[in-house]
Amino acid sequence: MTDRITVEELAELMKKSAGVTVAPDELRQQDAAFATLGVDSLGLLGIVGELENRYGTPMPPDAERSKTPRQFLDLVNSALMTGA
Repeated sequence: MTDRITVEELAELMKKSAGVTVAPDELRQQDAAFATLGVDSLGLLGIVGELENRYGTPMPPDAERSKTPRQFLDLVNSALMTGA
């Protein structure tokens, strides 16, 4: 486990927490909204909860309101890097 969430890890979390299978390459190549990918607000909340359990720290409040995977990764990784 690193101090950054990768696209691969996010794809795994999307499958585990939201039941949505998306290839990491697909996440890299497009900036589709979570809703377009089939991840609803409860799915995103599950992803945030999994990350909080994994890292033992709260994720930023805006993480669960992220519209795209890129926005989510930028926000979460920034918080992990600063220890917020």
